[in-house]
Amino acid sequence: MSKVTESVQLKNGVTLKNPLMLAPMTTQLSFFNGIITEDEITYYKNRSKDLGALVTGAANVQFIGKGWPGELGVYDDKFIPGLTKLAQAIKGEGAKAILQIFHGGRMSTLTATEGGTPVSASAVPAERPDAVTPRALTGEEVLTVIQDFKRAAIRAIKAGFDGIEIHGANTYLIQQFFSPHSNRREDEWGGNLEKRYHFIDVLVDEITEAVAKYAESPFIVGYRFSPEEYETPGIRMADTLYLVDHLAEKPLDYLHVSLNEYDRLSVEKDYQEKTILAYIHQKANGRVPIVGVGGVQTQADVEYVLENAELSAVGRAMVYDPDWAGKVLNKQPVHRLEEIDEQVRNLRGTSLWDFV
Repeated sequence: MSKVTESVQLKNGVTLKNPLMLAPMTTQLSFFNGIITEDEITYYKNRSKDLGALVTGAANVQFIGKGWPGELGVYDDKFIPGLTKLAQAIKGEGAKAILQIFHGGRMSTLTATEGGTPVSASAVPAERPDAVTPRALTGEEVLTVIQDFKRAAIRAIKAGFDGIEIHGANTYLIQQFFSPHSNRREDEWGGNLEKRYHFIDVLVDEITEAVAKYAESPFIVGYRFSPEEYETPGIRMADTLYLVDHLAEKPLDYLHVSLNEYDRLSVEKDYQEKTILAYIHQKANGRVPIVGVGGVQTQADVEYVLENAELSAVGRAMVYDPDWAGKVLNKQPVHRLEEIDEQVRNLRGTSLWDFV
């Protein structure tokens, strides 16, 4: 039997019917105030069938952490009714519904925050054009951010989701605390590697403790991270393997490696004997399921990913073809994106393609 059709059991006992997941992708389909739209619900519903799990695009846990217009909100109870409809739509098609929760930190824009200065671990701007210099969070505000992540997880439970994914990747706030580029603090939340991990350590513990308290049935908690940064100083593979080693000991149900190519090699010469995904899978050593992602388009891609991961997430292929998972499971032909006529692709919505 192919691994593609095998069920996967997570650490909390939840069983996914297969290892296929929809990767979290920005859709910009929410209203300006973070309330979900019927178009967004339809988008996710159409892509939920045949998958083991679906991870939504990022939902911000604080208004000041909003990363872009059209983003889901989860920072207030007013979002629960809409999120409930979303969870029901996803689960109604048979997939586990997972809400990704995040804070943009210094990557938030003045437009998205309506002029509010973005916040981060330190007052260090991102290395990108026109980056805004963020305001460093105070010690008390750091604790508030952690509590707001915790409250967001509780709202996901109340809305009926099967789980959450903590977005610690893609240069957003959680990663900013872990990175030596964005975290120049000299208090308990910054400094050496152990101190830069402290924010993640406390955050994950607070969230998993809240889940244990409020969830009436097993509730999935995943964590997504980016393995490398190009900035100097920045996150390197040794930092990431430290992170994986520590997170694998926590009550997390999976670790999701954010990669643009599933077979990508490290930029560091000391870590080029195998893929980044293989190094991470080896470090996890069966303690927690690993999710591989990045350019997955065919059954052969999935099989390759599953050699060094328990789960395979797919993104752009399912933006174009909502029925992709069913075709792969039934060994039906699927097309690589480069084979798809550009005119047909444009019909799918340009703003979404700009992000994915």
